Amino acid sequence: MLWRPSYLGIFLVTACLWLGWPSQAPAQQAKGPWGGWGPGSRHAAACSPQTQETVVGTVAAVERFSSGKGMSTGVRLSLQTETETLPVILGPAWYVDAQPLKLAAGDRLTITGCRSIAGGPLVFIANQVKKGDQILPLRQADGRPLWAGQQWRGRR
Repeated sequence: MLWRPSYLGIFLVTACLWLGWPSQAPAQQAKGPWGGWGPGSRHAAACSPQTQETVVGTVAAVERFSSGKGMSTGVRLSLQTETETLPVILGPAWYVDAQPLKLAAGDRLTITGCRSIAGGPLVFIANQVKKGDQILPLRQADGRPLWAGQQWRGRR
C-alpha cells in the first residue's frame, strides 16, 4: 500500500515553512546581522547631513545599555556641555570596544552628530567623537553606521 499524506499534515508543514519556525524566526529577524544596530535602525534613520551639529563637553559617565528588544548591548555616555547634560548614543558595544580610542569619565570631547527623539526622550546620535587628536568614527554623515560594512558583518 502506498503512503498518502494527509491534507492536515501538508497544511501544517506548509504553514510552518511559510510563517517560519516560531521559536527561532522572530529573534533572528529582529537582530539581523548587526544586532539591531544596522542601517535601517531608528538610530541610523535619525541623522541627516542637514541636521548635524557639533557639541563640546566633558564626559560625566560612560555606560552600557539595552536599547530595545532585538538589539545587542550599546554604549552611551553622558556629556556635560556648558548648557546641558546630553545623553550620547555611540553604537553597539562590540564595535565601540574594538576601537583603539577608549572613553572615560572626565574626558573632554568634541562630538559631531545629531539630536533625535526617535524611540523616546532626546538623545544625541554620535557620528564622530574626537578626544584630543584621536578620532572615533561611528557613522557617515547620513547616519549610516560604519559597522554595517562587510568587515563587521555577523559580529555581535
